[in-house]
Amino acid sequence: MEIIETISSLPVQDPPEDEFSAADLTWTKFGTADRYDEVAVIPYNRVDTFIIGECSNIECPTRFHIERGRKRSKGSLKEHKSDDYLEYKLYWCSFGPENYGEGGSILPSRRYRLNTRNRAARPQSMRGCTCHFVVKRLYALPSLALIVYNDRRHVNKSGFLCHGPLDRDAIGPGAKKIPYICNEIQQQTMSMIYLGIPEENVLEKHIEGIQRYCGADPKVNSLASQYVQKMGMIIKRSTHELDLDDQASIRMWVERNKKSIFFYQDNSETDSFILGIQTEWQLQQMIRFGHHSLIAADSTFGIKRLKYPLSTLLVFDSRQHALPVAWIITRSFAKHDVAKWMKALHERASSAEPGWKINGFLIDDAAAEVDPIKDVFSCPILFSLWRVRRSWLRNIVKKCSSIEVQREIFKRLGRIVYSIWSGVNALTALEELIHDFADQSSFIQYFEASWVPKIEMWLSMMGTLPIASQEASGAIEAYHVKLKAKLFDDSHLGALQRVDWLVHKLTTELHSSYWLDRYADESDSFKNVKEEYVASTSWYRASQIPDSAVSFDDKDRLFAKVASQNDGNPARVVWNPGSEFAFCDCLWSLQGNLCKHVIKVNFMCESSPDSQPSMSFQSFKDILVDICKMPMDDSVALDLSMAWTLQMVDQIKQLVELNSTNDIGSVVNTLPLQWVSKKGRTSVGIPSAACSGRPSGSQITKTVKKSRKRKRIGRWR
Repeated sequence: MEIIETISSLPVQDPPEDEFSAADLTWTKFGTADRYDEVAVIPYNRVDTFIIGECSNIECPTRFHIERGRKRSKGSLKEHKSDDYLEYKLYWCSFGPENYGEGGSILPSRRYRLNTRNRAARPQSMRGCTCHFVVKRLYALPSLALIVYNDRRHVNKSGFLCHGPLDRDAIGPGAKKIPYICNEIQQQTMSMIYLGIPEENVLEKHIEGIQRYCGADPKVNSLASQYVQKMGMIIKRSTHELDLDDQASIRMWVERNKKSIFFYQDNSETDSFILGIQTEWQLQQMIRFGHHSLIAADSTFGIKRLKYPLSTLLVFDSRQHALPVAWIITRSFAKHDVAKWMKALHERASSAEPGWKINGFLIDDAAAEVDPIKDVFSCPILFSLWRVRRSWLRNIVKKCSSIEVQREIFKRLGRIVYSIWSGVNALTALEELIHDFADQSSFIQYFEASWVPKIEMWLSMMGTLPIASQEASGAIEAYHVKLKAKLFDDSHLGALQRVDWLVHKLTTELHSSYWLDRYADESDSFKNVKEEYVASTSWYRASQIPDSAVSFDDKDRLFAKVASQNDGNPARVVWNPGSEFAFCDCLWSLQGNLCKHVIKVNFMCESSPDSQPSMSFQSFKDILVDICKMPMDDSVALDLSMAWTLQMVDQIKQLVELNSTNDIGSVVNTLPLQWVSKKGRTSVGIPSAACSGRPSGSQITKTVKKSRKRKRIGRWR
């Protein structure tokens, strides 16, 4: 568009419509190359129709108020320019300009403003909208008006829509009359819409939630219907692509969602891209379930397919299911970068809950940096085998056609891992495996390329750190499988290299899914969601299989059969029972997962004296033995180590007893009596006068004397 320096050549535009807006006019750049505005000339008597048309914007309906105005009398200027005014009025959108969207609290939106000149009544509508224009009644031609549009978009300074139906934070039309909608109801409605639940069911649950606060009211139901429809429209029209450039798009998302970010570092020549996401709800769950408990890491998800790999921090909820409480998107796993976001996460939790502390951190990658974990969280580190087991089993099934060969290779790989505690030379066992299965060229090539160069590092990490249990591994794997199903949908494969798409999927669909799971379980609503959530781990499904459904091979217990609970399904065969590397022929296991049949068979094997103990138990036993072996005989250090060991054993016994008993009173009665100080015993036992609800006579006398003394001093003054 050409830039002009005088408006004398501009045509006068007079659209035939009764009401017209900026979209009906042709705009021209007026000014210089360094600074210019978009202008148009219309008849002065049509200014009001133009303003009415601008207020009727479908996407951003609003009202405009006069922010500033000036007048000149005719003949007051001896010389004048083509754009000098006789009257000057600055019109500003009534949703601006106080809240500019720069991290401040989000105010509820209004569809339109009444009484716009009264600024005292406007705080509820100040959304930071930057849309404004100037109307100049020309000095030389008073019958014409020059419209100078400074900003036509109804956005805040961050570039986001700040009012109207497309504003995600807006409440909508008639907001003053809409009943109280707490965060819980709003999150419930959003979660159901994101998960694709029909609008009729969403509206029914939304009205039920509102009626808990407002009671039954037909008007409330009507307004709730509008709210749900509007929310569905916002979610349907929302997009991850805030800008065509992915890096610019993610910057805009970060600017808008500061409360959901605990660490952000933009990509530069010296720094790597790091984005740490944690919503308010995730922070609450981390504080609730992580305090004096465990945090686990699902590391380097999508390292081959996503632009930046994704790491997830998980806690174990009341059902011991893995719950995502933080997402970290970065390609850098250097020690100093890991320490940055870990410190930021720990500081955020500690600021929300002083004294917050975890008892253990589970890692699943032998190459993970453990020093930042020790420095920041100051807790023991455990190692989970789920990633190794899953990777080996998936590639065995994929690259070996014979099921007999598959289960034998998997069994031999398990022996290599068990060699850490059995005393067998792991490298010798590895050479024998490669030699014996040389005909399985596809798998051997994969194993030699991907695992042989780093097998010593993995075995060393497994031998150094305690091994996490099968229940924890199964819970982490269940989250991993759900994450993969959500992200690697065929309809989104073209967006895998965009970070904004990944962030959008995590914070909408996946976040909504876990929020609704927890809400359904704790509120005992959404029966289908709750049932699916409870049965989402193989550990729980294994507990539902009766012992009578499991039968072992009578001779050497080479395999076990698990009868199906559904009539018509065949019995499943589990080879190498009692081992974490047991092999089942069910479809879930053949996909590389830890299935319910393997867990159930291992349950049954624990009671057998002939079966080998689990890896987690062997690693725990090995650590206790090492504690006893470290000091010299007949030394104080040996006594101290033994005292620590016995203290841990007592605590473990108490935890086992608490978990297995149905009457906590019987456990409390067996605990040793703990004495307190003499002063404390007085208040705990027979209440003294100081602790009772009624003051003693001596206390009353002292109080009266003090008050009399204050009165006498007051008289002297």
